[in-house]
Amino acid sequence: MLEPAYQADVVVVGAGVAGLSAAHRLTSAGVTTMVLEAAPGVGGRMATEKVDGFRLDRIGQLLSTAYPELRLTPGLGGLVLRPFAPGVLLHGDGRHHRAGVQAGAGGARGALHAVRALASAPRSPSAPRPPRRPAAVPGRQVSVPRSRSGAPLGTAVDQARLGAALTRLAGTPAERLLARPELPAGEALAARGLPARTIDGFLRPLLAALLCDPDLTTSSRCADLALRAFASGRLCLPEGGAEALPELLAGTLPAGTVHTGVRVTSVSTTSVTTAEHGEIRCRAVLVATGARAAAELLPGLRVPEFHPVTVVHHTTDEPPGTGASLLLDADLGGPVAHTAVVSRVDPSRAPAGRALVSSTVLGRPPGDVDTAVRMHLARLYGVSTARWETLAVHHTAEALPAMRPPHDLRRPVRLIAGLYVCGDHRDTSTVQGALHSGHRASAAILADLGAGRSLHMADPLPTRRDTQPEAA
Repeated sequence: MLEPAYQADVVVVGAGVAGLSAAHRLTSAGVTTMVLEAAPGVGGRMATEKVDGFRLDRIGQLLSTAYPELRLTPGLGGLVLRPFAPGVLLHGDGRHHRAGVQAGAGGARGALHAVRALASAPRSPSAPRPPRRPAAVPGRQVSVPRSRSGAPLGTAVDQARLGAALTRLAGTPAERLLARPELPAGEALAARGLPARTIDGFLRPLLAALLCDPDLTTSSRCADLALRAFASGRLCLPEGGAEALPELLAGTLPAGTVHTGVRVTSVSTTSVTTAEHGEIRCRAVLVATGARAAAELLPGLRVPEFHPVTVVHHTTDEPPGTGASLLLDADLGGPVAHTAVVSRVDPSRAPAGRALVSSTVLGRPPGDVDTAVRMHLARLYGVSTARWETLAVHHTAEALPAMRPPHDLRRPVRLIAGLYVCGDHRDTSTVQGALHSGHRASAAILADLGAGRSLHMADPLPTRRDTQPEAA
């Protein structure tokens, strides 16, 4: 039990991955740190529900093996990542098409080799065959559907251009991407000369899966970072569910660092006030909650718009034959943006003999979401879903902060000396962004604590972009 007079160097408010990663860097530097979380457990939106031996993620964010912070964050050495099959599987025109880039393929020649190897997969046995060309009848004109060879990836030339573009992204330093002119992602992709078929058939569903933005209104800089990670790594899931990542961070902190069930009602540069334990004094406070909760504690912070996400979990004893692939709908023919037999990716998520199929719906879900999702999945997988059992439907209205331009990917984490803020709303709305914001915040705190004087005697002059106070 906390003592009202307990003092620490830093109090972190919120035990999501941003706050926990910051706490790791602070404690590693010898700074006494206390993490306070209002919920009964850690993780925030990275939550996993357990039902009859299944592990069901609430939001189901995708990770990438190319995320630098997964390697750099202290405490994540024991994290096990389960990769999807290379690239993604696109469903378009009643067929499955394999699309993606081989990690490490360098230059245009490597890109061309990659797209030739991955441009199409054998037709799914259950997928409908394309209609035969009707026989000609004397005196009658026959309307022949326009050829869509390579759809939804376009022609061989289109595919080569796409592969070369992704390969260039994979080799471009992140800081160069952040210096590019900023537009909505859809406009930026079109301005680069990519065909509309490539954008709508591949990049739109891919970015919908990565950023939950099928309308491509996200900042082009954020989209470029997401595509860079896709091109240079493998999409993956943490073994055991999304909660495995924050639980690993919390479990590897010094004993007594994290306190759950403690609600913070106000903060200052020298203390936090809690509903359960009164005032706790400290030298600095880091607010590491979601954007809306942060704005309630720190009036003046902007609250972004959010992308709502609904995840529908089904189980069956006869899984579709797509293996460990992430399946995207290139035709946008129903509510499901992406789906996967996640138990093929991570077997720990389902009991033996059962398959777990998790599907993501973006935006406002339809009225009877389960029925609509089942009908769509039947088309996407080419199997009957009538006997599939629904395990859970998780709707999160404020799942991910929107990142429409202009979007500052390095929004200040230092408000004033002694008061800091981090979270995916200060960076990119990805796990990489949340971890990186915690990294930046801990660096700012350590820099201020290392000034050799009380944080509150004088406000040190800002020396970096991310140490400037946020404008109202």
